[in-house]
Amino acid sequence: MEHFDVMIVGAGLSGVGAACQLRQRHPRKSFVVLEGRNAMGGTWDLFRYPGVRSDSDMYTLGYRFRPWRDAKAIADAKSILNYIRETAAEFDVDKEIRYGHRVRHASWSTADALWTIQADTGEAEPQSEPQSDIGPEKTPEKMPENIAQFTCNFLYLCTGYYDYGAGYTPEWTGVERFRGQIVHPQKWPEDLDYEDKRVVVIGSGATAVTLVPAMAQRAAHVTMLQRSPTYVVSRPAEDKIANSLRWLLPARAAYVITRWKNVFLQMFFYNLARSRPNVFKWMLARGVRNHLGEQYDLKHFTPEYNPWDQRLCLVPDSDLFHAIRDGRATVVTDQIETFTERGLQLKSGEHLDADIVVTATGLVLKLMSGLQLTVDGAPMDLSQTITYKGMMYSDVPNLASAFGYTNASWTLKCDLTAEYVCRLLKHMDQHGYAQCTPRLNDLELTAEPAIDFTSGYVLRALHTLPRQGSKTPWRVHQNYVKDLSMLRFGRVDDGTMEFKPAPNARNAEAAAAQHG
Repeated sequence: MEHFDVMIVGAGLSGVGAACQLRQRHPRKSFVVLEGRNAMGGTWDLFRYPGVRSDSDMYTLGYRFRPWRDAKAIADAKSILNYIRETAAEFDVDKEIRYGHRVRHASWSTADALWTIQADTGEAEPQSEPQSDIGPEKTPEKMPENIAQFTCNFLYLCTGYYDYGAGYTPEWTGVERFRGQIVHPQKWPEDLDYEDKRVVVIGSGATAVTLVPAMAQRAAHVTMLQRSPTYVVSRPAEDKIANSLRWLLPARAAYVITRWKNVFLQMFFYNLARSRPNVFKWMLARGVRNHLGEQYDLKHFTPEYNPWDQRLCLVPDSDLFHAIRDGRATVVTDQIETFTERGLQLKSGEHLDADIVVTATGLVLKLMSGLQLTVDGAPMDLSQTITYKGMMYSDVPNLASAFGYTNASWTLKCDLTAEYVCRLLKHMDQHGYAQCTPRLNDLELTAEPAIDFTSGYVLRALHTLPRQGSKTPWRVHQNYVKDLSMLRFGRVDDGTMEFKPAPNARNAEAAAAQHG
């Protein structure tokens, strides 16, 4: 059974970033990255639908420690995937990734101050010796051949926030009658031919607004069918200020300036949307009018909720609006009554003819990729925990998880989380600690939902998610500056985190006290 100081689970954007920071800040620590799939890149390798791209600028979605150098700020998946791979190679962490290792169970033992990890390899694993000590609950003489087993001192989960196995598809009447092809973006067929076909994309989120203009370039026509509208804003694919700064300054300096510019712009517009929603609504509506004309029916881009109750959709260079204005795409706001042989019958009485239906109906939120946790033999129900600094969980020792912002770029928070984990490990090394556990010691703390979002994928999974507290450090700020202050500059030993020495050190202290 192999042992590592740190185990990182997931080799996507956040997992590779965590490994790079660990390699830089703790070069002597042993670590491994276990990846369930057979490729690096996470989201940016998984999704293959037409036009797949970022919905945040790469100056904030990219890593703080490695500049984004491409001209496009809103980048396609291939460019992002290359960026992740090049970063992994540059920091020599690509050799530490083990593919085809899907982590299923992690068991913490306080007596040993260790996590024991079981990973499904999907194929026979050579075993040089009998496996043992997989946890307090059982100790078989030998593990099944398709299970790999490890121990580690610290477990760092970078598994994303959704189920990689399948997306969300509602149940519709008459689906079996449809004679065309139904496709979910998460399982995009490589050989799908939509040339000169009539396509209906069901959905109104980031995936739908990406698919529609991309497919409209080749399809006969694309209809975006939405049950309710989403706020959509256009932004240039290239950041002219960033590109100009690269001519004037060294790459790193230009990157830092652009990154902070975009951080403050994100914060400014988010705060404006929350504090003055009517002003922000007017700005968004005016943008749609400028692209589609005064005669266009704004109901298709006017949700009933306030901006940032759900995530805004970004379209680069107004590509969605261009497709609508040119007649290659249409937006329909209605509900499905039933599928028919030729398409979809809507409740309004309208029928949408379709050769292909794309169900861009969302993700299935799934924290930790379904990993089962036990602490000293007791199963941990994360919905009963409180999240600590947006990255750890009450009463769960030596474990952190990367979870990005809902109102800004994902990597901004994941970068800070990785930095804090490195600070935490350094503090433990300096003081001889083997265990760190966030403890709830504030009797006045009240629990609240961890994500203040009304998106369907959040509401469907809210009962399974950890909660947040009413005040720091149990509060999830969704604010980069506040998190920067807390995670980069705040105290590690903050009175909430409980530290303990290694078991042998505790035994030595107890023996010394006993003998006076």
